[in-house]
Amino acid sequence: MKSLLKYLKPYRRDAILAPLFKMLEAAFELFVPLVVAGMIDLGIRQGSTAEVFRRGLLLLLLAAIGLACSVTAQYFSARAAVGTVTDLKSALFRHVLTLSYTDLDRLGTSALITRMTSDMNQVQSGLNLTLRLLLRSPFVVFGAMMMAFYVDMRAAVVFAVVIPVLCIVVFAIMLKGIPMYRQVQERLDKVVGLTRDTLSGVRVIRAFNRQQEEADSYQEETGKLHGLQVLAGRLSALQNPVTYVIINLALVVLIRSGALRVNAGSLTQGELTALVNYMSQILVELIKMASLIISITRALACARRIQSVMDTEPSRQYGSLTRDAALEESNRTDAPLLELKDVCVRYADTSDDALEHVSLTLRRGQTLGVIGGTGSGKSSLVNVIAGHYEASSGEVLLWGQDICTYEKASLGKIVCSVPQQAQLFAGTVEENLRWGNPQADEAAMRSALETAQAAEFVFSRPEGLQSRIEQGGRNLSGGQRQRLCIARTLLREPDILILDDSSSALDYATDAKLRAGIAGLKGGPAVILISQRASSIRGADFIVVLDDGQVIGQGTHDELLQSCPAYREMYEAQFQTGGEAS
Repeated sequence: MKSLLKYLKPYRRDAILAPLFKMLEAAFELFVPLVVAGMIDLGIRQGSTAEVFRRGLLLLLLAAIGLACSVTAQYFSARAAVGTVTDLKSALFRHVLTLSYTDLDRLGTSALITRMTSDMNQVQSGLNLTLRLLLRSPFVVFGAMMMAFYVDMRAAVVFAVVIPVLCIVVFAIMLKGIPMYRQVQERLDKVVGLTRDTLSGVRVIRAFNRQQEEADSYQEETGKLHGLQVLAGRLSALQNPVTYVIINLALVVLIRSGALRVNAGSLTQGELTALVNYMSQILVELIKMASLIISITRALACARRIQSVMDTEPSRQYGSLTRDAALEESNRTDAPLLELKDVCVRYADTSDDALEHVSLTLRRGQTLGVIGGTGSGKSSLVNVIAGHYEASSGEVLLWGQDICTYEKASLGKIVCSVPQQAQLFAGTVEENLRWGNPQADEAAMRSALETAQAAEFVFSRPEGLQSRIEQGGRNLSGGQRQRLCIARTLLREPDILILDDSSSALDYATDAKLRAGIAGLKGGPAVILISQRASSIRGADFIVVLDDGQVIGQGTHDELLQSCPAYREMYEAQFQTGGEAS
């Protein structure tokens, strides 16, 4: 929690002024019962209209000053709360970007979304209320008690008894409510995750007519969330009636004893009215305090959840080796561009290896083809080469240096992959391409688009590079999205280009042109083609066949047809009619 408070430091002035103005407002509010008491005793009781008028003007002045102080306090507290949470959101987002794929898998996308949205909103609301009310309410409560002692010490004994009892009740409910609200937020994570999965897979759900099953599942999860919220709400709702009962009992005692003393002449009517007003002020402030404690309880639970993410140290550590230094060293040693030595990959919380004992070597200008069925380990191989996941055993070397010794920026320039799921962002074609290289000029973009076989459909539009792309590329076909993603990656001019089944939506002719264009790239990057199509990888310098995370074949296309039955079976299944795609 303390580490989150540092984001409040830039707003120290606002955080100090907000409660100060609130306490100033409270101080003027405490004088109101005394003014009313004087109006009754010196004005109404003695029939002095002038005194009533003067006291009335004084009440209006106190109200105006209080309003000005309240608005000012609200302004400063809002500035501090919004500014602090804005900086905290930015810091959390930057921290999430430093986490490895393993860390993100462990935390979960839905949990991160909840922390970035719902939890942040709760923290902002709690901080705003804290700055305005945390000091004001206790100040008014104890200030009213002191003023009650000033008015009449005997009657004020009721205040001295009631306030500790109320504090015990309020804090007991608060301590009981904190874990409940933490459970509510955790259950909210599950509902957000289910919502995300359902909305992203709505087409599949409709295709298999599973709407009712998904609706029932969603109803079950939201029902559990509802149950927890109701339980926490009942506990929180208990504060107001308990507070009202205690205060009203105190008022009964105060009015009864006060009435007897008024009759006896030891207490004036104005003083009794002031005491009742102070008791009413305590009631109002304790109700505010109850609401404040509920908000603080939620905010603290959410802040701890945010803190748990901030405390997550990236499991993937990078070194300081730069690309240029590694390249210079490799020129002397003639080290291959990529070398895998007995590499195994095991994901967190799993007992089996996703990739087992893979060894291969790749030099600049060469093309490696990787083929295998679903679940064979192709994506795991991509992830370990790109550095997204660390090898559980074995070595991954780039120019003879362990991949863990490279700095993050250099590793991102050496190895670039085009994922199987094409991802585009809302904006123009040019804006999407500049994700690959922010300094790229129009000529470089045109060249990348031509190599990726995307120039034709981009420049056939009147807007050209300024053509609009909707979120996720919804206004493009699957093949167009894939080709734009490939063009974006080509602009980075990587040393190793990984195409992770990223041409699966292309027809055979376009796929062949794409492979030819990449083969003719200037600078000769090494290319790794991940595919389930034998036609896409048959021209590679050598091919690796994967099955259930193991290498079951390695060699050229012709060699594998002779030595690897699984590869020959895949090839013949695709070209059983005798025709081959070039």
